[in-house]
Amino acid sequence: MSHRVVIAGAGYFAAHQLQAWQDLGVARAGLCDLDTQKAEALGARFGIDRVSADWESLLDATAPTVVDICTPPGAHAPLVRAALRRRLPIICQKPFGNHLDEARALVHEAEQAGVPLVVHENFRFMPWFRECRRLLDAGFLGRLHGITFRLRPGDGQGPRAYLDRQPYFQTQAQLLVKETGVHYVDTFRYLMGEVVAVTARLRRLNPVIAGEDAALVIFEFANAATGLFDGNRLNDHVAHDPRRTMGEMWLEGAAGVLRLDGDARLWFKPHQGEERPHAYDAGDQTAFGGACRALQAHVLRHLDNGDPLENAGRDYLRNREIEAAIYQSHDSGQRIALSSPFASSPTP
Repeated sequence: MSHRVVIAGAGYFAAHQLQAWQDLGVARAGLCDLDTQKAEALGARFGIDRVSADWESLLDATAPTVVDICTPPGAHAPLVRAALRRRLPIICQKPFGNHLDEARALVHEAEQAGVPLVVHENFRFMPWFRECRRLLDAGFLGRLHGITFRLRPGDGQGPRAYLDRQPYFQTQAQLLVKETGVHYVDTFRYLMGEVVAVTARLRRLNPVIAGEDAALVIFEFANAATGLFDGNRLNDHVAHDPRRTMGEMWLEGAAGVLRLDGDARLWFKPHQGEERPHAYDAGDQTAFGGACRALQAHVLRHLDNGDPLENAGRDYLRNREIEAAIYQSHDSGQRIALSSPFASSPTP
């Protein structure tokens, strides 16, 4: 099927998604943003003739086959609901919805309408995580018992932290976990299985921002494995481009340790053996390794062929529930056990 996409949002990350649509050969039928000057500049870059500040009229004028919502979460609800009224398949940026109750309501409305709603959670589509999943499925590490990710993108120091890329980061009451840590909630679930409990300690290191920019989170998984997310946005890590992998990871099993470095290389150390490189296709030599394109191609295969869908709204709610539990753990100073599963019951 020949697809036409309409995009909402002309901010920093919209360019990544537009590049992916262009690479996939999908017609970019329209671009919406309240800042029409910014939208026109981005539209000119990607060959989009129709730009508007009015989302509903743009949808009616362009007859898209899929919509891609690339805005911050405060704008998600009206944009999603306008697409649902027209029964248009939706990809919506994370963090999905302004808060958990709103996310649940939007998922319920999409299910009632019978319209596909996918959250643009692209980290699990990074080539290194796909390769890790393939190796785990093949039993490469034996019985899996631990995961650690050390996030160090190095972009959060000083008074101008985030202003050149995503300035609203400075004023959000919740930052690191909501905007970045949730990627690793999803990635940990993708690699390790379901989360049953979390324990968290959050901090603000840069005084110019409102929210937390550092976190230590312990994860407990249903298979009795454990995980550690150790993140801050102030320090960087050893990498040619700190944003390519955003940090370093260790997957540990009975057979050895699989390590991801900052240049997207994988290394395997067998138990009591020497570490050696593990060759695989690490994708584009850019930030994220072509993950946006891989996710968007995955959605098109679902729409065209009915292939099983990852990141459907119902499944993604679990990430937001875990995110809420992390903040609850920090606020209470306690380990928080999660019900299993929160997301199974739709909002009435």
